[in-house]
Amino acid sequence: MNILFCGDANAEDGVLITTLSLLKYKHELHLYILTMTTSSQTKQYHPFSEHAVALIEHLLKEKNPHNSVQLIDITDLYQKQAPSPNQETRFTPYAMIRLFADEIPALPDRILYLDNDVIIRKDITDFYNQNLEKIEFVGVLDFFGRWFFHNQWRIFDYINSGVLLLNLKYIKQTRLFARVRHLMSTKKMFFPDQTALNKLAKHKKIAPQRYNEQRKLHKNTVIQHFTTTFRFIPYFHILTVKPWDVDRVHSVLHLHEYDELLNEYLKLKPQLHPEKNK
Repeated sequence: MNILFCGDANAEDGVLITTLSLLKYKHELHLYILTMTTSSQTKQYHPFSEHAVALIEHLLKEKNPHNSVQLIDITDLYQKQAPSPNQETRFTPYAMIRLFADEIPALPDRILYLDNDVIIRKDITDFYNQNLEKIEFVGVLDFFGRWFFHNQWRIFDYINSGVLLLNLKYIKQTRLFARVRHLMSTKKMFFPDQTALNKLAKHKKIAPQRYNEQRKLHKNTVIQHFTTTFRFIPYFHILTVKPWDVDRVHSVLHLHEYDELLNEYLKLKPQLHPEKNK
């Protein structure tokens, strides 16, 4: 099973948690982590560290010696076609680097992209192994965005880009990612990567909500995605709680489904960030 992550040093906790959730199932895992060194007008970003990769590799090999993880620095590739109009949005530049995946020979044809704030709750074999003939990617409708954005003939067609089963071989044929990169480098958009993907993809498949549950946990949830959401009770407010913020997972979401997993993460956290323990 091939898994793609993208991010800077701030993604390390989330990738560790997601990896731990994947390791609950007996799959041979091959993880690929895209990172880069970049900066904006207001912030300097640091790449995903080799130290974090070494810890993740140890955990993977402990479960199965055939498991692997590969860190791929795409700084040069990104700078050649940087999406300049969209680099100062509320989203970090790292949200867009998954869209360079077709330019990286090391990546396999079939790969599951995951945001670093998802937890695998049930076996994803059926989702991962589904037929991708003439399909560029499979995703789940965006919980809120589907009501406001529309690009194709279906009533609801706006997909959340946090969980995407990619057919890179076909994406290279249709030049989807190349066209998306061009659009992001020429036009400013609110959700740059997600908007461009939905606008330009002609061969996407919509999967059931349980494969990217963005709102709250259900009995059939397979992948839970801890996105920023809206709440209307007791008043309208924006809510963001990430898996690595364990105290708020309990106190705000009142969620204890993942206590065993998050306790394992908390035990490993000092090894992930040894500089904070000095």
